[in-house]
Amino acid sequence: MSAITVRLPESLHRAVREMAKKEGVSINQFITLALAEKMAALATEEYLEARAQRASRARFEEALAKVPDTAPPEWDQV
Repeated sequence: MSAITVRLPESLHRAVREMAKKEGVSINQFITLALAEKMAALATEEYLEARAQRASRARFEEALAKVPDTAPPEWDQV
């Protein structure tokens, strides 16, 4: 494991301390989880952008054309 020093404004440090206490975790664990969540969100954004580049309107319409044009069952209607 690695250690880093991070300078935080006092107000942010206080807020993190309170949130970590409310969640029942250490400040270190809270910050580690927050960083992991942010990295996952950015990785997801990159993944979706890459998928969008491979998208094809023609293939989408081809797949959509295979869906039967029928009303949903009564139990699935709004």
